[in-house]
Amino acid sequence: MESTRTLTDKIFLILKGLGMGAANKVPGVSGGVVAFVAGFYEEFIYSLKKVNIKAFKLLINGRFKSFFNYINGRFLSLLFLGMIISYFSISKVLDYLIKYYELYVWSVFFGMIIGSIYYINKDFKDWNLKTYSSLAIGIIVGLSISFFNPAKENDNLWFVFFCGIISVSGMTLPGFSGSFILILLGNYVLLLVDSVNALYDTVYEVLGGNFTFTHNLERIRMLKVLAVFTLGSVAGLVTFSHALSYILKHYKSITISAIIGFIIGSLGVVWPWKKTVYKMDVGGHFILDSADQKIIENYERFIPELNTETYYAIAFVCFGIAIVLALEWYGQKTRKTHE
Repeated sequence: MESTRTLTDKIFLILKGLGMGAANKVPGVSGGVVAFVAGFYEEFIYSLKKVNIKAFKLLINGRFKSFFNYINGRFLSLLFLGMIISYFSISKVLDYLIKYYELYVWSVFFGMIIGSIYYINKDFKDWNLKTYSSLAIGIIVGLSISFFNPAKENDNLWFVFFCGIISVSGMTLPGFSGSFILILLGNYVLLLVDSVNALYDTVYEVLGGNFTFTHNLERIRMLKVLAVFTLGSVAGLVTFSHALSYILKHYKSITISAIIGFIIGSLGVVWPWKKTVYKMDVGGHFILDSADQKIIENYERFIPELNTETYYAIAFVCFGIAIVLALEWYGQKTRKTHE
């Protein structure tokens, strides 16, 4: 696959990584949908599957080039480079846009998911009792997640490890948002805000020659939480990829129909017209995280009135659909080039 990739393909792969990273950051949106629609989902899963015992042996024996080629390293490194760049760029822009233009951002994502459903369903012909059943199960599971009440924060390290495993589901399983599931598990702020801020503060202090953090028990606790969460994420990524690789190989039609169901169900999470409900203490004051931001508890959805704002939102829904159709066009062009 690598030998046939042009420079343009490699640039677009980084851009796809940017898209996956941005999607994974937003609660309710799945980076796996980007991979699926842009036409590299199966290569992504099969490449991750190569992170196994054989790859580990190549690595510890110092056969770095063989290791890199075995795991389809250029593909994965370009994709993850895009995700990392996204975390420090597009994700920050998204945070700003969600703060000031929340309705329109959700409208774009809602449109993108509608476009994704059209795209995946268009090429899927194997409808029968089994695939309709898996579609129904996918829709029920996706919608159910939309209306769960969040749990309380839990920093037990075994639970944090489990959260790490679950959080990567959005990257590997289209329709599941790892960020939103972390909100439901009660640990979104702990794992994606507080612990990341603790790492940032620690790195900043160490670079300045300040090691006083070693006496800060709260900081050490947060760094432990982040380390365990990262281990869980890596374990989840490898485990999910092996399981999905096997399922895609042996039960492809059932898997695709279930994915369509998950994505349809996720429309409940990204419904643009909703009011954000924030956590409050017994005195009625907002609870803030370590970045002094209000903590999301859940969303209250409603049917909008027909006014100028709603018409603009509908226009952004159409824009979201157009983005996916453009991605689909490029994905088809890429597949024809490699066939």
